[in-house]
Amino acid sequence: MDNAVLKTTTAPEPEPELRELTQQFAATPRGARLARRLAVRRMEEWGYPPASDASCTVALLVAELASNAVRHGRVPGRDFRLRLACVAATRTIRIEVSDAREGRLPAIPSAPTGDDESGRGLLLVDLLATRWGTTPRFPVGKTVWAECGAP
Repeated sequence: MDNAVLKTTTAPEPEPELRELTQQFAATPRGARLARRLAVRRMEEWGYPPASDASCTVALLVAELASNAVRHGRVPGRDFRLRLACVAATRTIRIEVSDAREGRLPAIPSAPTGDDESGRGLLLVDLLATRWGTTPRFPVGKTVWAECGAP
C-alpha cells in the first residue's frame, strides 16, 4: 500500500482592484456626521485603523465635503450621496459627495482673514487632497470629489 501524503496549499485571495462604498444620507448635520463615521468604519475594514494617517485624512475630507453638501448643496427633500473607493493598483482613495443642487460650485479658496468665521474648509481639502474638483451629476446636481494617497 502506498503511504504517499497529498498536500494541498491555497494561494491567498488576490486583493480586489477596487473596494467601494456608496450610501445615501439625509442632507442634515446628522447625515454628515454619519457619513464621516461610516467612512472611518469602512476604512478600518479595508485595513486602515481609525488612528492611521489615511483614515484621518479620509475622515476630514468626508466631513468637509459632506458638511458643504448639507450647507450649500441642500435641496429640500433630497439626500446627498457618499461614494468612497479604494483603488489598489494606484493606491488611491477617492471620496465623492453628490448633492442635488446645480450651481454653487466650490472654488479654490482664497486665504481667509483672522476675522472670517468660515471659509477654511476647502483650504483644508486643498491641503489634504492630492487633487480635487467637481463634475456634473446626472440628471441633476453636482459631485465634489477629492483623492488622497493610501499607503
